[in-house]
Formats: sequence, structure tokens, C-alpha cells
Amino acid sequence: MNAGLIGIGKFVPSNVVTNQDLEARMDTTDEWIRTRTGIEERRIADDNTNTSDMAYEAALNALENADLKPEQIDMIIVATVTPDRPFPSVATMLQERLGAKKAAAMDISAACAGFMYGIVTAKHFVEAGTYEHVLVIGVEKLSKITDWEDRNTAVLFGDGAGAAVVGKVSEGRGILSFELGADGTGGKHLYQDKYIYMNGREVFKFAVRQMGESAVNVTKKAGFTTDDVDYLIPHQANIRIMEASRERLGLPIEKMSKSVHKYGNTSAASIPISLVDDLAEGRVKDDDIIVMVGFGGGLTWGALCIKWGK
Repeated sequence: MNAGLIGIGKFVPSNVVTNQDLEARMDTTDEWIRTRTGIEERRIADDNTNTSDMAYEAALNALENADLKPEQIDMIIVATVTPDRPFPSVATMLQERLGAKKAAAMDISAACAGFMYGIVTAKHFVEAGTYEHVLVIGVEKLSKITDWEDRNTAVLFGDGAGAAVVGKVSEGRGILSFELGADGTGGKHLYQDKYIYMNGREVFKFAVRQMGESAVNVTKKAGFTTDDVDYLIPHQANIRIMEASRERLGLPIEKMSKSVHKYGNTSAASIPISLVDDLAEGRVKDDDIIVMVGFGGGLTWGALCIKWGK
């Protein structure tokens, strides 16, 4: 039995904060932000919109896309570092709100690699025959843990949610290989006390190296060469990091997903948000070989090689 993504959805807040908006409140410029990060704007949730609210909207879209009802979901996994509160989990709040009465529910914390961790966890439950359908959501309200006086981090982050239903797919399709990893010695470079702290230089070096290595590794594990890869969906953190991953795979620029300019870094939500846009715009097609790769605080990383389609 092969597990794959049989439905996807996203939600982003309507409030757009542009680089020009940030120019007006801190010592930065649109040119500085764009040249160093590729970000032009980001979505910021209002005070009345919680992490669980965004997760709910993305989940509804994914269920509709999969043509499933909430009661057909066996498990809910939410990847987030910005839950509404320490407990109950966002996943259990979502279970109640969706009416997914038979679903087990849990949150996982792997920062920007969280969606990868969630998908791999779901894959194992489905392929073992334990569960038929697992709903995985990557969601963050990073605006509530961002220091808006710190120009080094405030320009980077946005809010949003992306969701996928993992279930059985046809032979030859689905999740073909994966890699998950962590290096706790690097945790001091990216963490939250009250606000997000990031040692940009160290995180950049780690991300460039690890994203490229993991992308190549999952391609080989799936029995392919880099020439076989049709599309790369990297974590949308920074255009320079993303470009380094693309170059490591030897892909032309049109074969790399890019949504960082519209949404900024949405952490665990960035890869599924990008995937939704890519499918809507025809950049991902059935039987394409897709590599997804992300990294985050912990330090953590994860990658998937998928043959797209149901």
C-alpha cells in the first residue's frame, strides 16, 4: 500500500503587510529586504484570529479537495510552534470544530520542518493499515512571537496554514522516500524566549548545506537521479537558501516553487501553502517527481520524494 497526498488546502489572512509598511516603522528598506530574502509582503493575522482558526479553514479546504467528510478522518496531526495555548492541543480543538469524532489528535513541534515530520508520521499509519485517512496541518501565527522592533527578524515572518490529507494512492505514486533529522547542538541558533531569536549567519550556513544534502538523499533513496526531478518545493524561508537547494539538484529556475515573495516565512505552513498555489497554477502535474525539503529550529530538517497523483 502506498500513501500519498489525496487532498490539500490552505488559508492565509487577508491583511497584507508590505515591505513599504515596514519601512515606515523600522530602520529598513524594501530593497534591503528583497535582495537579502526575496520577500515583498507577508500576511499577518488580526488579534481575533488564532492558530486554530487558520488551521480550521485550511483543513476544510483539504477535506473538500479530497472529497471527504470530517468523520472519515482517523487522525489529526498539527505541526505548529505557535499553538493557541500550551494545551489543549490545536489538533484536539480542530477535532471538535470539524466534528471529526473518531479521529485521534496531537500536535508536533519541529518548527519549519514540522509539516515534513507530520506527513512522514501519517505515511506510516496509513501504510501500516492502522488508519485510512490522516489530516496533517502546518500552521503558524508567528506574528505573535515576533519582535516588531527587531529588523533582523521582523521582516521575515508571516502567518498562515496549509493542510493535506494523507491516504492510499495508486501503485507507483505517493511518498516514495523520506529523510528526517535533527541536530540539537544547533538549537542555540534559532529559538523562542518571549520572541524569536535567530543567529542568521549560522542558520543560513546550516540550511544551505542541509537542504541541498537532504534533497539529493531522498532523490537517491527513491531510485532516481537529480535529472529525474520535475519540481522542487523548498521551505520558503529565504530566496538565497532556496536557490542553493535548486542549484544542488541542478534544476532550472522554473522547476522551483516560489511563494516567499507573497507570504514570507510561514514556518510549518510554507511548503503546503506553496503546493496549493503550484497545483492551482498548473506547475505540478500527475506523475511528476517532486522533492519537498524543509529545515527549522531544533535544529530540524525533513525531506520527501513524491510521485504526484492519486
